[in-house]
Amino acid sequence: MSVHLQLDLHELHKDLLSMCASVEDMIHRAVDQLGEPNLDDTRRLITEDTDIDRWDVRIEESCLKILALHQPVAIDLRRITTVLKISGELERVADLAVNIAERSAGLLDGPSVTVPDKLKDMAARAVDMLHRSIDAYVELDSQKARQVCSEDDSIDDSNRSLIEELIRYMHREPDRLDSLLHLFSAVRQVERVADHATNIAEDVVYLVEGRIIRHAKKLERREKS
Repeated sequence: MSVHLQLDLHELHKDLLSMCASVEDMIHRAVDQLGEPNLDDTRRLITEDTDIDRWDVRIEESCLKILALHQPVAIDLRRITTVLKISGELERVADLAVNIAERSAGLLDGPSVTVPDKLKDMAARAVDMLHRSIDAYVELDSQKARQVCSEDDSIDDSNRSLIEELIRYMHREPDRLDSLLHLFSAVRQVERVADHATNIAEDVVYLVEGRIIRHAKKLERREKS
């Protein structure tokens, strides 16, 4: 590896870690608002989301520059590809943080509803998955990444259970429909956080092992049927 390529990859890694830290902070604060909506922080999250968009563009431009100037191969090429994909996943998680905060703020204007403990638990688990997927990238730990992937089904199960519970609640309490729709949307947003955490973990497996495991379980089921 040339010295210039090494320096460029180091700077790219630093930029991605800065973006990771910012997005993780955003999603933590957004999830906290499920219990305590905060309009001021929602506005701050919207502003910070614009900053994340700039990070995403900056990292993409850096990746393309490195590809053009150095024409990397093997692990270096995988690293650049992985950084490019993870940056995109993080940008989407930042969008979800804003969406969750906005749905939480929407509860302030509608009929009073209690945020289910199961939703708070699901949100905590999704955020933890994101944190560990980022750790797996930093540590180049594909086993830790695979563990994150294995937990996505559990989040999907919680998502289905909560959606069914909210639909039953809507039938029983139609006067609370607006607030329940905000909760309904928040559940879906939280489930998508776990999806993006899983995508990042899959990217880490590709980086470390050179194996693409995306859709692996779906393809395996089709082959058995």
